[in-house]
Amino acid sequence: MPQTSLESASRSNYQAIFDSALEAYKRKTGKDLTKDPLLRSLETCQSPDAVISILRAQLLGPGQSQSSSDELTTWLDPTVNVINAFSATIGGGVSLAYPPAGVVFTGIGVLLSAIKDVNASRGPLLDLFARIENIFRRLETYIEGTPTAGMTDTIVGVMVEVLCVLAIATKEVKQSRASE
Repeated sequence: MPQTSLESASRSNYQAIFDSALEAYKRKTGKDLTKDPLLRSLETCQSPDAVISILRAQLLGPGQSQSSSDELTTWLDPTVNVINAFSATIGGGVSLAYPPAGVVFTGIGVLLSAIKDVNASRGPLLDLFARIENIFRRLETYIEGTPTAGMTDTIVGVMVEVLCVLAIATKEVKQSRASE
């Protein structure tokens, strides 16, 4: 029984860390991810494939085919799968429904939506997405076994930092769009 209390306290602590990151995101972008309708859509997803489908749709404009967004979304499959696995680790077995994964996915979706009409940002964003994918792929090996408390703290830290990077990138894209 003490283990359950300890796990609950850890999850509560992690939620406080994510709440702080969400507040920082809101300060940088002016957007509250917890109120974004995209988050509600993502919370209903029952699989990583469903999340990927919703995120890919963020890039498509009217009349665009899925293939037109492929160069920007090839990194999505591995990234979403690893974030989902991290989320299950942090949430004690709860995966897609665990809020931190949903807000990270929402942050990705907001950025994808912001860049769909900005051609100048594509090169640097492709590089950014590739780097995020590499980070998650490297960390993926750590969740194959039962992660220690320290590793779980590291996973939380990485997810928070990715959310901060997404906020900065979103802010830059929006400023770029405003100046065009």
